[in-house]
Amino acid sequence: MQEEDSDEPRRKLRYRTVFISDTHLGTAGCNADLLLDFLKSIETETLYLVGDIIDGWRLKKGWYWPTRHNDVVRRVLKMAKKGTRIIYVPGNHDEVLRDFVGLNFGDVEIVAEAIHHSADGRKYLVLHGDEFDGVVLYARWLAFLGDHAYALLLRLNIWFNAARRAFGLPYWSLSAHLKAKVKNAVEYICRYEEAVAHAARERGADGVICGHIHSAEIRDFNGILYMNDGDWVESCTALVEHADGRMKILDWAARNRAKRLPSPSGEVEDDAKRQRPGVGPSISTPIPA
Repeated sequence: MQEEDSDEPRRKLRYRTVFISDTHLGTAGCNADLLLDFLKSIETETLYLVGDIIDGWRLKKGWYWPTRHNDVVRRVLKMAKKGTRIIYVPGNHDEVLRDFVGLNFGDVEIVAEAIHHSADGRKYLVLHGDEFDGVVLYARWLAFLGDHAYALLLRLNIWFNAARRAFGLPYWSLSAHLKAKVKNAVEYICRYEEAVAHAARERGADGVICGHIHSAEIRDFNGILYMNDGDWVESCTALVEHADGRMKILDWAARNRAKRLPSPSGEVEDDAKRQRPGVGPSISTPIPA
């Protein structure tokens, strides 16, 4: 892959708004190459960074910051310089930035949460979502214990994909697959989604956009639209808003595996056909990688 500064000519995917979270820059698990490729492939009026962009927890334990992670940061700043509005909502792994809420850094706005007004007139609450995680909120030492176990799983994921690359196979998330198979994890995700959707209803919003649990999803909870943009450690997904307000999950890892041109709508064609029950026809959800 070429260096970040050499912007090779490419067909851009144009969106009104893009939401990404949980990139975990500063860790070996971050899929910086795919993330950089995604950022170089899009044009958007607004880019929301919905928390855990930089993993301060891991950096405190040991410094890890390869050149490609610098390239990602430089790309975001370059987008801001070219006119994209960048809104950064810190999460629990980059919580140090919560001390700077209300300030701008290099044209990047730092906010605790945001209200996004979509093109079709809906109002969405935008937050990272860790405030709904009882483990993080009420037992911080348990959260760090969980972080250590999760880090081990992600390292296994790196070794697993290194072996796949050696055999010429594309990226596949072992950690995402294993997490989806654990009954308690699935139960937790369901309860998390319900709690976040309930908070959006209490705030008078039409829906909520969050991250935190590394599980991309668009789901309707009795008229409240729950949207999670996923992550760039396991699934490599983003939430995108089209010019008419349609919201979709873009699975960049699946797109990379498929190695085919985008459909006119900008998504991998198969993704546009996948929907969850109760979700309108303008919203699609990819099958987890």
